[in-house]
Formats: sequence, C-alpha cells, structure tokens
Amino acid sequence: MQDPYKILGVSKTASQDEIKKAYRKLARELHPDLHPNDAKIEDRFKKVSAAYHLLGDAERRKKFDNGEIDAEGRETGPFGRAGAGAGGYSTSAGGGNPFGFGGGSAEDIFDEIFGNRAGARGGFGGRRDTRVKGPNISYELSLDLKEALLGTTKRINLASGKQLEVRIPPGSEDGQTLRLKNQGMAGMNGGEAGDALIKLHVHADQQFRREGNDLHCDMAISLSEAILGGSIQVPTIDGKVSMKLPANANSGTTLRLRGKGAPYNRGDKRGDQYVHLTVKLPEKRDQELIDFIEKWSRNHPQSVR
Repeated sequence: MQDPYKILGVSKTASQDEIKKAYRKLARELHPDLHPNDAKIEDRFKKVSAAYHLLGDAERRKKFDNGEIDAEGRETGPFGRAGAGAGGYSTSAGGGNPFGFGGGSAEDIFDEIFGNRAGARGGFGGRRDTRVKGPNISYELSLDLKEALLGTTKRINLASGKQLEVRIPPGSEDGQTLRLKNQGMAGMNGGEAGDALIKLHVHADQQFRREGNDLHCDMAISLSEAILGGSIQVPTIDGKVSMKLPANANSGTTLRLRGKGAPYNRGDKRGDQYVHLTVKLPEKRDQELIDFIEKWSRNHPQSVR
C-alpha cells in the first residue's frame, strides 16, 4: 500500500481529529452509493479505508510511525514477516464493528455521514446495501526445502493480532502465493473481509537442488567403491536409503531413485531424485596404491581425452 498519510492527504504531524476529518471528506466523495459499478472509485475507497484503519487508531499509528509495522499493518521486526497458509482455510472475520479501532470506526463515521435509520435506508434515499469487500493483506513466509516439499504447519500472526495455525501443502514452491480467505481487513456495510496473501520463500538447500518435481544431489564415492561397486547410503528428504552402486562407476555417472523427489500438488505422485557421482581419491598419497597404478598403467594404456 502507498503511504497512508498521502492517501488521506494529511501531513505526518496531523492530529487524530485532522485524520478523522480527512477520512470523512473522502468517504463522502468516494462512497460506492455515489459511484455504482465504478471499479476505480471502489478501489480508491478501499485504499482510503485501509489508510484510516492504520492511522485512525493512535496506538497503531504510533507503531507505524516508529517503523514497527509497515503500511499494510505487517510487523517489520526479524520475526514480523511471518505467515503461513494454504487453500481451503475460510475463517470468517466476525464482529459487529468491522474495524474495531479507537477514534471512531469507519462504520460509525458512515452512520454520521449518511445516517443510519434503523439500518434500513441511508442518506441517499436508497437501501444501504452496497457491500464492499475489505482489502487484502500481504505476508511473507520463509521455509526450508524439506518443509516446502513435505508440508508443515506454521503459526501466523495476523495484522489484527489473531494467531492461526495453518497448513503448508506438500510440494510448495518458492514464490508461490497461498490465500487465507477472509483473513484480511474487514469489509464495509456488511461486505466480506479481504484475504490474507502469503508469499512463500524457500531457502536454498546445501544438499539438494530442485528442478521441477525432481531433486538432484552430489555424492562422493571412494576409488574402491567406484571400481568394485556395492551398496551406499544416500540422503533423501525422507531420510537415508540404500542405493546399489554399479561396478566401474565413474565421476559424472548419474543414478536415479524413483519416487524420492518433490510431491506433486495433487495426489501421491512424486518426482525422482538424481544422484550425481564423484570419485574421490585418498587425501594422503598411498605408496602402495601408487606402485600398483604405475605397474597397472604400463600394462593397460588408456586414452581418456
């Protein structure tokens, strides 16, 4: 959201009364009853309402001025940009007062401006049935690769102060946005609340690389393992598994573990994991190995380039 002070057209030193008066003026000009089916005006009306939601409460305004929350009401500390979510959550933002902050709520101000005749007719001679959905609120959430691939449950602190435990679905990707329906800011005139939009950031993993639904990892093997083959332990996101190593394996050889990759968004199907082998020689020179290789190479000349 833009600077809420600019949206309301007031200075940062404005009093709470001045902020309230500025909002009253804009609410009169932009009320949806005056501009039916005008999407641009409705969008501006939502931004004005969101700005007043932030600045109309003295305590919330102080936090914004001190940099403790941003223009969308999100905390800005090291743990402030928390959030989680998954499709399917639909917890209603209840309450008779849609905004519930001090200094006169937006609903109270509408009653003052347009009249509230027993909730039936407004100041324009028609029913006050223009419902406006509340603005969405954006959050960011960091995950490690295993959490994103296998799914997890996280606790989110909403801008309203409410906490929710929500599910991160298996197979989530970096940059993916999840939606918590009706967990944004409250609507106007009985309109539904906006949504909470959670953008996921998946940290790079030191062991695995993700390409689509497949995982890739590098695995060092000894000279004897490369020549003789055998069975080795390989890490996966589910834990270590045994993998058969063919004899005469070379650096650059790639082996596949079926079904050990990232889950697809739907169903139980998973991608594969690819293991890229690298032959690692002993760190210390071994004279017995040197003597053997010198003798072996004289009798077995080999061209590799």
